[in-house]
Amino acid sequence: MFTHNPFAELSGSITPLAMQLYVVLMFLLVLGGTLLDTLHKKSAKYFFQSAEKSKKNRVRTVGGGEKAGIAVKTVVEDVLMSAEFCNPRRRIAHLLGMYGFVTFIVTTALLIFCYPTAATPAPPLTTTLWHLGALMVCVGGYWFWFVIRVDVAAEGNAWYRVVRADLFILSLLGTTTFALIWSMLQSSGGSPWQVMLFFALFITASTILFGGVLWSKFAHMFFKPAAAFQKRMEEADGSRSNLPPPADEPAQFGLGIKREPSRHY
Repeated sequence: MFTHNPFAELSGSITPLAMQLYVVLMFLLVLGGTLLDTLHKKSAKYFFQSAEKSKKNRVRTVGGGEKAGIAVKTVVEDVLMSAEFCNPRRRIAHLLGMYGFVTFIVTTALLIFCYPTAATPAPPLTTTLWHLGALMVCVGGYWFWFVIRVDVAAEGNAWYRVVRADLFILSLLGTTTFALIWSMLQSSGGSPWQVMLFFALFITASTILFGGVLWSKFAHMFFKPAAAFQKRMEEADGSRSNLPPPADEPAQFGLGIKREPSRHY
């Protein structure tokens, strides 16, 4: 199954051009949804305002070399290693989903644009990575949904409790799960109606995933690196440390009133 290219067999009923146009359409939906999300939530405006505020509060100037180092550190720690997750289980589940998703998307594009028919056989490595990417998403996603999410030490939400913010993870799990079942049925000689049913479910889930960017957390993956970089820059130039003291400490330039420590233990 892992060396099977489901899109090559699909080309017997759906032309490669139609598949390629669908991928382009999904890309445009993600792009448009992200831009609309930015305008709706005013994310870009917030970043620019925050950057201007930081310039006024900074105590030192960060040089070009230091900026490059901060950018590299942001990519390695915050993007590649997901350092914002302190819980090891949460981080592992996130990394499985993230790297699995990237692998699945890249290999899907390769299979559809480079090896769409049986006349253009795909390298076994590409098809294997397509299946492994989908499997990684499923492992990380279902682990998060049924184990980590319900843990009272994490979120403590019942697995059947669904809110709009869950649209991304559920549609992502649906896309990869139905893709694996669709491929498995093809390679194992499943009946035509079974193959088409799970292909339809795969397409429906992926359309919701990429078309629902405005209503899901999909766009957050583009904002988080920018926010992490800005935070590190503020820490480097001193503007982030220019904050009022905690409530249980006397203000250096305030009224000089020291709060009594809490008596509740």
